[in-house]
Amino acid sequence: MAASSKPPLLSVTPENLAEAGFFCLQSKKQAPGFLRKQAWLRHRLAEGMQFKLIQSVGRGFIEYIPGELAWRAVHAPDHMVIHCLWVLGQSKGKGFGSALLADCINSARKAGMRGVAMVTSAGNWLAGEELLIKRGFEVVDETASGFKLLALSFKPGPSPAFPTDWAQRCARWGKGLVVVRTDQCPALDRCVNEVRELAEARGLNFREVHLADAATVQAQSPSPYGVFAILHDGELLSYHPLLQKQVAQRLDAKA
Repeated sequence: MAASSKPPLLSVTPENLAEAGFFCLQSKKQAPGFLRKQAWLRHRLAEGMQFKLIQSVGRGFIEYIPGELAWRAVHAPDHMVIHCLWVLGQSKGKGFGSALLADCINSARKAGMRGVAMVTSAGNWLAGEELLIKRGFEVVDETASGFKLLALSFKPGPSPAFPTDWAQRCARWGKGLVVVRTDQCPALDRCVNEVRELAEARGLNFREVHLADAATVQAQSPSPYGVFAILHDGELLSYHPLLQKQVAQRLDAKA
């Protein structure tokens, strides 16, 4: 479908956050995860993160922040890093994803940055690379686990990069079932509780670890995603939430 005219975008700020919301979990505004995300977002907005919502029928948003403050396990100084880029419902197929991406690119240029970067992964709900490739992004790094780091460069200089110490990052969390998380996603509590219950049922040690700031995420996250991970005995089971039976299946496959 041909792209429509540029959609109206709402810039979420600390002042309008309570009214504007942040796209996710809007039907459960008293849930602990929602309230933690709201507080997390308020702090990030004060740091200079941008959160833009599509103001039209359908839904979509983009969340981006200077690389030095990114909650992703990437090294991307002087780049704008996109945390999330979603377009859903009736907003799909209208060029709105491109408009959101253009907003980020323009912001990075105005700030005098060297480029824009984003972590992608195929086969799940994380953004794929197709839209980025169409806008001139290139793959600048990859991991054996299927993550890609794409970047659009405006100026010469070192490309953004992933860490290379993934095995050590996983091993540091030790034995048992461990959930490593942040408050960036409001929908993690169910999975955390189910992993805890599974650990109890199987007699496994369980720990829930909060990564409290961007520097810790960049230095310690066991996957590029940075928001969430499930580990067992120092090995990564998943970087995104799973149903309890799915976690059990992955444990059984390791046995």
